[in-house]
Amino acid sequence: MSKPRLEGKVALITGAASGIGEEAVRLFAENGALVVAADVQDELGHQVVASIISTTNGNTVCYHHCDVRDEKQVEETVNFTLKKHGKLDILFSNAGIIGPLTSILELDITGLDNTMATNVRGVAATIKHAARAMVAKNVRGSIICTTSVASSLGGTGPHAYTASKHALVGLVRSACSELGAHGIRVNCVSPFGVATPLSCTAYNLQPNEVEANSCAVSNLKGIVLKARHIAEAALFLASDESAYISGHNLAVDGGFTVVNNSFAAT
Repeated sequence: MSKPRLEGKVALITGAASGIGEEAVRLFAENGALVVAADVQDELGHQVVASIISTTNGNTVCYHHCDVRDEKQVEETVNFTLKKHGKLDILFSNAGIIGPLTSILELDITGLDNTMATNVRGVAATIKHAARAMVAKNVRGSIICTTSVASSLGGTGPHAYTASKHALVGLVRSACSELGAHGIRVNCVSPFGVATPLSCTAYNLQPNEVEANSCAVSNLKGIVLKARHIAEAALFLASDESAYISGHNLAVDGGFTVVNNSFAAT
């Protein structure tokens, strides 16, 4: 590339202190973006920012506390971004939780509500306030949300998580239908099983165990899915290379959601 893919753009990334969000912060900054990293894990978030600044000798990344379940915090985070950088070009709404792992027969309804509050309502709040900022500044922005293969298939994740990710795809498509009039693109990225701190903690597994489990049922062999691959897909959707892509659910799953794996061995 003749120049960084996000040169001159301002990006807000939620769930930025670890996993996919952390990789996206690093990758977006490498590609010229001014990044506001938002999370509830303050210590980790500050560590990520400090490590980037120490290697780039620049001030391209900063951290801001934000619990996406609280709309006021979301609005404050967007306003912080505008005050610091004057505009907002990219939202990567990545914050999410896995929620309860119980059977549908024993479903924790409080856990379901909390999962929806983070994965759907929280994302809706980030889209709302980021889009307001883009429209006010006449920015033809890009909004990207993290979904999952569980947004396309049942049985690939816990019940509350699966319901939330299906809902999130609907939200992305609905937002796309309105925001296109303002030149704002809205897309989502659907990862296959990746060994993030979130998934490792939820299933009480080491990263190599999560990766082994995913590889065992994957369609595309010979490669291990990493958080960096998801961040690279988000980078594409954030950049001008995807200028006419909107309302799309980009599966980063090696074909898992479009292949009937029960026939793979025949």
